[in-house]
Amino acid sequence: MDMEVTAWTSLHSAMNARERREPFSRATLRRIGSFARPHRRKILRFLLLSVVTALLAVATPVLAGRVVDAIVDGDDTGTVTRLALLIALIAVAEAALALLTRWLSATLGEGLILDLRTAVFDHVQRMPVAFFTRTRTGALVSRLNNDVIGAQRAFSNTLSGVVSNLVTLLLTLAVMLTLSWQITLLALVLLPVFVLPARRLGSRMAALQREAAGHNASMGTRMTERFSAPGATLVKLFGRPAEESAAFAARAGRVRDIGVRTAMLQSTFVTALTLVSALALALVYGLGGHYALRGGLEPGAVVALALLLTRLYAPLTALAGARVEVMSALVSFERVFEILDLKPLIEERPDARRIPDGPVSVEFDGVSFGYPSADKVSLASLEEVATLDRRGGDRVLHDVSFTAAPGRTVALVGSSGAGKSTIAQLIPRLYDPDTGAVRLNGVDVRDLRADSVRETLGMVTQDGHLFHESVRANLLLARPGATEDDIWDALRRSRLDGLVASLPDGLDTVVGERGYRLSGGERQRLTIARLLLARQRVVILDEATAHLDSTSEAAVQEALAEALEGRTAVVIAHRLSTVRAADLILVVEAGRIAERGTHDELLAAGGRYAQLYRTQFARPGSPEAHPGGRTPDRVVVPVVEGP
Repeated sequence: MDMEVTAWTSLHSAMNARERREPFSRATLRRIGSFARPHRRKILRFLLLSVVTALLAVATPVLAGRVVDAIVDGDDTGTVTRLALLIALIAVAEAALALLTRWLSATLGEGLILDLRTAVFDHVQRMPVAFFTRTRTGALVSRLNNDVIGAQRAFSNTLSGVVSNLVTLLLTLAVMLTLSWQITLLALVLLPVFVLPARRLGSRMAALQREAAGHNASMGTRMTERFSAPGATLVKLFGRPAEESAAFAARAGRVRDIGVRTAMLQSTFVTALTLVSALALALVYGLGGHYALRGGLEPGAVVALALLLTRLYAPLTALAGARVEVMSALVSFERVFEILDLKPLIEERPDARRIPDGPVSVEFDGVSFGYPSADKVSLASLEEVATLDRRGGDRVLHDVSFTAAPGRTVALVGSSGAGKSTIAQLIPRLYDPDTGAVRLNGVDVRDLRADSVRETLGMVTQDGHLFHESVRANLLLARPGATEDDIWDALRRSRLDGLVASLPDGLDTVVGERGYRLSGGERQRLTIARLLLARQRVVILDEATAHLDSTSEAAVQEALAEALEGRTAVVIAHRLSTVRAADLILVVEAGRIAERGTHDELLAAGGRYAQLYRTQFARPGSPEAHPGGRTPDRVVVPVVEGP
């Protein structure tokens, strides 16, 4: 390895070292061992090849010295030829071993990345919804990318580097001492001049790199927010383009300045260490030549010492920075393990069972619930805060009890924030109640298998979220085995078949991030088509028609009526015209069921439901203003939520 390359590697390690310095943790090492165990045979072969490579690296300078001695001594050409051929064979072997070692390093490192990423991804999928509402997505993705790759380097780079460099160092020192202990000791005197600047300059450059990383992260966040469809719209409506550009340019300018300064520091450092290496070689040639001329050293030994010098400084410098690399890798491992140590609030029991075939009832029995505090579901580092907010746990539902009989529809109405969506989220077990039970066909959802619950329950939320994938992929998420005819039937019933047929690539048209290439009503109808395709036995509609115009709503209501026939349904709506036909209407206020009954019964009672109804539909002098008045078949008026 060339000294300049080694110098750069040493400086790079110091630059990328984490500020945190933690002692070796036996628990962390044991967990690392558990991930490494499936790859132990590859690791052993990897280490053995590293040792053999180190042996060959030391052999070449020794043979080169013998060639010089053979020439000086006037040996026959056969000796020189044999030595040259041996050097050539060693070079070929080194090249072959380098490729084999690189292949083992790549397969080992990439295998570890696969194991770590899969473990983290699977674990994150089991986390409750509260985890995702608090965590910054970018910080979480960084754990699966940067930290996993940092941990992988511990095996693919650091491990082999420590072993091969240690073997190379010991062999080189042994050979050099046998050739000339005086020159060897003098060469070692220059080592501090080689290593110490890397530490000092490395810390300065690390500070610059951290500042640049902070500015780059800020610019990345700014671009992500401003370049998304809703962000760009907000900037155009309320933003100040000149100020936005100036703020971005200021950070970009600072990154430019840091880049120039970093480049000059790197160049100065490498140039200085190149000079040191030249001085070390001059020392070997000068002192070695002096000894050779006086007969105290063979000429070939001088050449061997000069070549071995590069084999000495390279591993010494690398080993000096090995601790930095090891600690950096340990920090990466600990950041990955930090995610894996978060306990999911929702766990499937070993003896969980499936929901039997046939119609399904939904029952709430004395359910009370409060959202968990941040310290139970999140990490400060993922939220990018100093300490987690420990507030939470306040009850948002109080002793909620009701039953949706098989094939019946229960509607939840009430003011915003009353707890309607929370009730809906407890049915598919996005959360577990604090007290009481949610049952499907009389069985607590905590005793049911998660896949059975997913196959039984279908839910359409208010935002109608879609992935940045094709129409087909978004629909098949609900039912991967659906046929082309099934897909088009669901689109027809959601009144989207004409639109999809007119798209450039039909079903294979990409809908854009969060479906923003479609209108709000089209996005919502596509999520309803997904529900129709799934054919689940229990349907939860959380403001499923909130973004539809009157024409689209009428079409989708017809489709929903067809889809809900014979199925149990829980419907949340502010638009009371959509829930009049429900078998049971529950008025939810402050986390409690304030009223229950049919549409006509609640109007006749003159309570909160009647008040909400009058707020939405009443016009002076109209019969709808009175609880006993006739309700229209369809009323199209501005929607106003209950006060």
